[in-house]
Amino acid sequence: MQDIVQKLLDEALEERSDLFLLDLSISLDNSIKVVIDGDNGVLVEDCMYVSRAIEHNLDRDEHDFSLEVLSAGAAAPLKMPRQYTKHVGRNLQVKTEQGESFEGQLKSVEDDTILLTWKTREPKPVGKGKITVTKEQVIAFVDIKEAIVKIKF
Repeated sequence: MQDIVQKLLDEALEERSDLFLLDLSISLDNSIKVVIDGDNGVLVEDCMYVSRAIEHNLDRDEHDFSLEVLSAGAAAPLKMPRQYTKHVGRNLQVKTEQGESFEGQLKSVEDDTILLTWKTREPKPVGKGKITVTKEQVIAFVDIKEAIVKIKF
């Protein structure tokens, strides 16, 4: 069942290159759960497209299954480097494999790294008081343990 569904998904996503697979799981009772994302976000129509591509090509007499196709959701951690590009300009909370934590604006995404910037108050080099400085951190994708988009209301 896994191979059949994966093949149908691959074909559907090949036709819609703006969509990509984040997760596919099939339980023992043939409950299929597909999580997708898109370069421009995911609409209900996109979920329907993927759902139909699977459902219309599986024989219900041969396989008894349930199917759920959904988008990653706004609060879900980013899993793939491809997801970061659409979030340039937004604030991210990033935890690294080394135990560090950074929160800042995603300024750029390269092949294997991201650049975060943020403002902080630091003591003046000379005299009393503080000044606002801009900090930046380049983080490799392999070093990212978790990255979450910070949503402001």
